[in-house]
Formats: sequence, C-alpha cells, structure tokens
Amino acid sequence: MTTQTLLDAKGVWKSFDDHAVLRGLDLEVRLHQAVVLIGASGSGKSTLLRCINGLESVDAGSIILDGDIEVTDPSIDLDKIRRRIGIVFQSYNLFPHMTVIDNVMLSPRKVTKTPAGQARDEAMELLRRFGLETKADEYPDRLSGGQAQRVAIVRALAMQPELMLFDEITSALDPLLVGEVLDAVRELKLGGLTIVMATHEMGFAREVADRVCFLKEGIVLEEGPPEQVFGDPMHEQTREFLARVLG
Repeated sequence: MTTQTLLDAKGVWKSFDDHAVLRGLDLEVRLHQAVVLIGASGSGKSTLLRCINGLESVDAGSIILDGDIEVTDPSIDLDKIRRRIGIVFQSYNLFPHMTVIDNVMLSPRKVTKTPAGQARDEAMELLRRFGLETKADEYPDRLSGGQAQRVAIVRALAMQPELMLFDEITSALDPLLVGEVLDAVRELKLGGLTIVMATHEMGFAREVADRVCFLKEGIVLEEGPPEQVFGDPMHEQTREFLARVLG
C-alpha cells in the first residue's frame, strides 16, 4: 500500500448553530486506499464528507488535498476542488429534465469546457463500463433506483476525480438493488481509485475497506484494518455499536 497521503484532515470542527457535529476530527487517506466510515446516525460521517468536498465550511482545523490544496481556505476556488473530488449522495440528484447522457456530460462541458463530441464519447464509455449504455437516452424517471444511483456515480466519474466520496449511497435503495451499486464501487476500488465511503453495509465495509474508521460524537474514536475493527475492536463503544448493527 502506498504511503503517499492524498487527503489529510486535522483538528476539524464544524457546528450548526450551537451543536458541534465534528469535534477536532483527524483523518488521513492515502492514495489508492478505500477508507470506510462507520458509526451511528449523527456521528458526523456525512458532515465530514461535505466538508471534504467544500460543500460545508469548517469552523476550525484544516483539510489538505494532495499536500497542496487547502480545501478549508475561504478563498479557494471550489470548482478547482470539485474537479479533483467527486461526491455521490444517497439521493441521486440527477436533473430530471435531462437524459442520462446529458446528465453525465454536463460537468465536463460546463466546468472543463470539453468539446461536445469528446464529452459524449467519454460519457458513453463510462456508461458502457457500468452496464448503462442502453439507458443513455432515457430520462431519470425511467430508471430503477439502482440504475439512477449508478448514473450518479458515472456522472461524478466524468470529471476524472482523484478522490471519490460516497455518502450512504445504498440507504435509499430497495435491498434487491443494493448489490448492483456496491458492485460499481467494488470495481472502482479494484481499479485503484481512492475512496472515502460512509455506509451502514458492514459486510461490504469488511470486504472492501483498507481502513475502517468508527466515528462517535464527531471524532474518529477507532480506526484500523477491517479485520481488527470488526474482529477485535479496542473500544467498548465500538463493540457496542457493532453488536447493535450486526445483531
């Protein structure tokens, strides 16, 4: 495993009104790693991902991408960040008035000014890669939940990000559709893409993660390889959480 740090979050604080969601959180993500965030709802997973992508500002601390871009700098060009960090949410957020291929082409056309023909060819290649080429001219309301979520992943990949963030991307899906979305993430992991993923899918976390981070009340309480965190957790609170979610 590479030792190059792609993302380094140090002492990150984030509050909403008087409620502190992140409380001096530290997280290091190395190139080509898959880091999986686990923890109860409200532990700070989603807020952390939104801060990494610049969708939320932080109150204190720093988030550095690839050693040279400070995401937390108020003067940073957020387009510069979002060219390098993709994010997919549990709600697909596809534009309903645009076809699948137009959804995928939009950011390359608008942000990086990719010529239309090139953007379309690259979009079709991505759709083929994820078994969606026959849906290129469909509108989002004609897709299953699993197909829509895979299109959302493809749309994020169209910007060729160095880092992908996944925020509970299967939680809104019918259980029968979860597998096809997780298969897409699994393929990205095997291809070497650096991933940070918040999920309640513990079996998937155990299989795919290089490191698992257990968040509790806005900090990373415990982290380590999945066999250690799931098999022999150090903290009682980690054991209690896993006992609840694993039954």
